[in-house]
Amino acid sequence: MRIVKPAEERKNEILDVAEQLFAEKGFDNASTNDIINRIGIARGTLYHHFGSKEEILDALVERMTREGIARARAIISDKSIPLLERLSGAIIALNLDNGAGQVVFEQIHRPQNALLHQKMQGRLISGVVPLIAELIKEGNEEGIFNSDYPDEAAEMIILYSNTAFDDLAGLTPEQMERKSTAFICHTERILGAADGSLVPAIMKIINHRE
Repeated sequence: MRIVKPAEERKNEILDVAEQLFAEKGFDNASTNDIINRIGIARGTLYHHFGSKEEILDALVERMTREGIARARAIISDKSIPLLERLSGAIIALNLDNGAGQVVFEQIHRPQNALLHQKMQGRLISGVVPLIAELIKEGNEEGIFNSDYPDEAAEMIILYSNTAFDDLAGLTPEQMERKSTAFICHTERILGAADGSLVPAIMKIINHRE
């Protein structure tokens, strides 16, 4: 006897199982049949919620992005944590660093998924930039930063970091060091921060992404 579940609960169940299978088998090797069999649902039930495996991937990207932004917001809101630690912690919270996250990350970087990658970047920018801007404004008040345009500064930093560190594969240690040093230097200038003041926070982010 099949169990009828509310639509949102069933949809999340499909995403949960798809996430597990993508982590175990990889996106290409995990099929919709694998998802159906593991949950024990009819094929029509899956296709009622998702038209294809690619739609499931899109929904996973949406959910991971939403959850990452929620984690970042929680960190930024915790005033018991020093400001620069909240900055690094919030950015790290956005990383896709679990098994399924790595698979999803690899998929959205494929040429055929360029639109999905663009959509993810758009979601991150719209969700994260206001949070980082609030931190910059707080930093202005504390004298850590001196930025006349916090919103624009936040957008520039997020766009720059996504471009500079989107794919670290293939970089030599010397190239990585130069890229990291340049990013820190430019970010400090954008924020009006003292030279070297952002090194610990930004290196924590960079080391987490390698």
